[in-house]
Amino acid sequence: MKKLIKLITALMIISSCNQEVKELQKYSIETLMSNNRSSGGYFSKDASKLLYSSDKSGVFNLYEVDLSSLKETQITNSKEESYFAVAYSPLTNEIIYSADKGGNENSHLYLIRGGESIDLTPGDKTKASFLGWTQDEKQMYFLSNARNPKFFDLYKINMDDLSSKMIMENNEGYSYYPLSNNDKYLVMVKRPSRDIDQMYLLNLESNEKIEISNQESNFWGQGFDKNDENYYYSTNYDNEFLYLMSYNIESGNRSLVYKTDWDVTRHFLTKNDKFSVITVNEDAQSQIIVRNNKDSSIVNFKGIENLNINSVSFSDDEKMVRINAGSSNSPGDIYTYNIDSEVLNQITSNLNSEVNPSDLVNGEVIRYKSFDGLEIPSILYKPIMANKKNKVPALVWVHGGPGGQSRIGYRALIQYLVNHGYAILAVNNRGSSGYGKTFYSLDDRNHGDKDLKDCVWGKKWLEEQDYIDSDKIGIIGGSYGGFMTMAAMTFEPDVFKVGVNIYGVTNWIRTLKSIPPYWEAARKQLYKEMGDPYSSDSIRLYNISPLFHAKNIKNPIMVLQGANDPRVLQIESDEIVDEARKAGVYVEYVLFDDAGHGFIKKDQQIEGNEKILTFLNSYLK
Repeated sequence: MKKLIKLITALMIISSCNQEVKELQKYSIETLMSNNRSSGGYFSKDASKLLYSSDKSGVFNLYEVDLSSLKETQITNSKEESYFAVAYSPLTNEIIYSADKGGNENSHLYLIRGGESIDLTPGDKTKASFLGWTQDEKQMYFLSNARNPKFFDLYKINMDDLSSKMIMENNEGYSYYPLSNNDKYLVMVKRPSRDIDQMYLLNLESNEKIEISNQESNFWGQGFDKNDENYYYSTNYDNEFLYLMSYNIESGNRSLVYKTDWDVTRHFLTKNDKFSVITVNEDAQSQIIVRNNKDSSIVNFKGIENLNINSVSFSDDEKMVRINAGSSNSPGDIYTYNIDSEVLNQITSNLNSEVNPSDLVNGEVIRYKSFDGLEIPSILYKPIMANKKNKVPALVWVHGGPGGQSRIGYRALIQYLVNHGYAILAVNNRGSSGYGKTFYSLDDRNHGDKDLKDCVWGKKWLEEQDYIDSDKIGIIGGSYGGFMTMAAMTFEPDVFKVGVNIYGVTNWIRTLKSIPPYWEAARKQLYKEMGDPYSSDSIRLYNISPLFHAKNIKNPIMVLQGANDPRVLQIESDEIVDEARKAGVYVEYVLFDDAGHGFIKKDQQIEGNEKILTFLNSYLK
C-alpha cells in the first residue's frame, strides 16, 4: 500500500511539473509584436467621437470611434509613414495629425479636409507642433522652425482659409506653453542649464513681461485656470522634488497647491475647472489623482483597479474621461469612462488574443548599493521558470537620455527576452530622472565613469541572485543606453559577456557638434552637462568615447541603427562596427534604411528584436 501511495504521489508530481511547463508558453516575436500600440485619444467637441492612433496596420494610422455605438473607422491608410493624432478642429470636427518622413523627426501638421490631407506647415526641414486654439476656436496656435531651423516661432492659422500669421519671433531659444484661454498671456521658458529654468509671463497686449521664476531652480509650466486668474507651475526650489504652485497674475502672490515625496510632473484643470488632475512620478510609474474641486473628493475609476493609469483627458462637458492604462505584462489600452454613470468602455484591444498575460511578467522595483554605497533604483523582470535549480542568463538594461528613466510598463523586447529565459535588470543609474535633483545631477561631466560603475554593480547584484547564471550576464541599451553599452564593452571589457547597442552614441565630440538645429535651445544645457566639444572639454569627451578605444573590446557585440537618425548619425555605428571588427571580435550589424531614432514600423521591430534574441542565444545563453 505504501509503495502504491509513493507511486501515485510521484505521478502527481510529474503531472504537476509537466502541467507547469505547458502553462508557460514561449512566444515568437511575431506573436508578441502582433500586440498593438496606441496613443492619444482626443474627444470631439460634443464628445460623440474619439480620435486615436494605432500601429495595428503595421505603422501608426488614425482611427475614430463613435462613442454611442463603439463602431470604429480607420481614417488613414498609410503604408510607409506613421501618422499620430493631434486634435479635432473644434468647430468643424476636421482631424489634425502629425507625421514626419522616414523617421527624420521633422514632423509637420496636417489637416484632413474633404478627404484630402493638407500640409499646414510645409518645408523640407520644417519641424512643427500643435499648441492649442484661440478663444473663439477659429484659429490654431502652432510652433514652427520654418524661419530659422534653430528656433521655434509662434504662429496661428485661420482654419477657414488656412492663412497663417506669426505671433512671436523667437531668437533667444524660448520654449512655449499653451496660451491663456483669453489669448492674452503667453508663458515662455529659457533653460540656461539642466537645473535652472527662466519662466516668463508675457502680456501680448501690453508686451509687459514678468518673470515667474523667482529662484534659480526648475520651473515646469502647467497651465491657466478657466478665468486666467492663476497660472500653475511645478518647481523644485528648496526641495529635491518638483511640487505644484499657483501664481496669481494680478497680485503676483504664490500658493502651494500640492507637494509630496516624488516629482509632480503634470497638472491641469478641466474645461470649467470642475476637476483638477495631478500626475506624480512615483518610483518609476505614474500615479494620477483626479479631484473634484467642489468637494475635494477623489474620483476612483471603477473597472481598471488592477491597471496603472498613465494619462487621462476630459471632454469639454467634463462628463467623459479618456484613460490610457496598462501594466508590465500588457501593452495597455485606451478606455472611456462616464463620470455620471460610471460606465467604462474599452476602446482598444492591444493584447494579441494568442498571448496569455500570465506567461509574461510584471516588473518589480528593487534597489541595490553601488560601489560608493549609493542606492540605485532598478526594475527587475524575472523569468517565471527561473529558480535555484534552473539558473538563467541575464542582461543589464540601460535607458536612454542622458537623464532618462526606466519605468514600470510594457516593452515588447523586454517581455520577449524574459519569455525566452533572460532576466533583465533595468538600471536607473545616477543621473536618471525621477529620484530628486541631487540624484539627477550626479553624473554631470562624469558620464562613462560613475554611471557606468552603477551598471557594473548592477551586474554584481545579479550575480548574487541564486537563480542567475553568473557567467552569462550581458548589457543592452538604446541611445544613451547604447553609449553605456559600448562604454561597458570598451572600458570594462571583462565584465559583460556580450553587448547590444541600439543606436548608441560612440563619438561624443561628433554627436555634440552635430545635434539637430532645432535643439539649439537645449545646446547650452547639454554642453553644461556633457561638456563643450569646442573647448578643452573635448579631451574628456574623447576619453569617454568608445570609438577611440574600440581596440579594448573583447566580447561579441551587436549594433542596430536607423539610417535616417538625426540624433545619433549612422556613421556613429558604422565606425564602431569597423573598429570593433579590426579588434578581432564578432560584431553583428543591423541597419534599417528607412528608420530614425527608434524603430517605429512593426517589421523593423520584429526583425531587430528577433535578431537580438538569436544573437544572445548564440553568444550568451
